Amino acid sequence: MKCPYCGHPDTRVIDSRPADEGNSIRRRRSCDVCGKRFTTYEKVETIPLIVIKKDNNREQYDRSKIESGVLRACYKRPVSAELIQRTIDRIETRIFSLEEKEIPSSDVGEIVMDELKELDEVAYVRFASVYREFKDVNTFMDELKKILDQ
Repeated sequence: MKCPYCGHPDTRVIDSRPADEGNSIRRRRSCDVCGKRFTTYEKVETIPLIVIKKDNNREQYDRSKIESGVLRACYKRPVSAELIQRTIDRIETRIFSLEEKEIPSSDVGEIVMDELKELDEVAYVRFASVYREFKDVNTFMDELKKILDQ
């Protein structure tokens, strides 16, 4: 690993430990030339996942889009940042466990809604109202009745 400070091509690992709930490895490294220390993360490279949008356009999977949707749904809700991150991790795990090269955005949306329903019902309804494009109050009420009946 190249030193980010002096550019020397060889550094040594001082410490390694699991990070991100075991999904990556955090390594503390030291440069023998300049003596500076830095941290690197090693993560399993997954196959590129393509999301098929409603208009049949295809784009590469982007975790940040799921994060922003979940964060927007949970805005001003009593849900900790840690719980939100765990939920996003579960969503991503479910998506990649399908082992598909392409996945419709509708499948991604359904997975997000399943996880949000477990996390916070208000966040679920917020997300569903945008995702399912509720046209009027009656559609909104139908979704609320489904939740109340469960």
